[in-house]
Amino acid sequence: MDIIVSNASSQPIYAQIKDQLKAAIMNGQLSEGEKLPSIRRLASQLRVSVITTKRAYDELEVEGFINTMQGRGSFVASKNIDLLKEAHRQKVEDQLRAALELAAAAGLSLQDLKDLIDLLGAADE
Repeated sequence: MDIIVSNASSQPIYAQIKDQLKAAIMNGQLSEGEKLPSIRRLASQLRVSVITTKRAYDELEVEGFINTMQGRGSFVASKNIDLLKEAHRQKVEDQLRAALELAAAAGLSLQDLKDLIDLLGAADE
């Protein structure tokens, strides 16, 4: 698995690392129980601070994606990936509800909102 970080991104580097590892876990590229590179090794490979990489790992552990064992390393958590996906789907649903409320308050129709989503999706491609 390759992690690519960009100093030009508006997203902090630790978040770029965290998001890419999370995506690899969610899509099965990293398997349950699989050992992750050490914090120092990944920091060296990415040419970033150990503190930056540690923050990414710490947040992944808090969110339940990895487990870290002192002296052994960090591993993909054996937590059910389907439950994680469902939790993230719920967060997306909550955000969409909030967006619908904002759109209604701004006088935007559902079609206006769909057009905006399409426009944003096209910009990311």
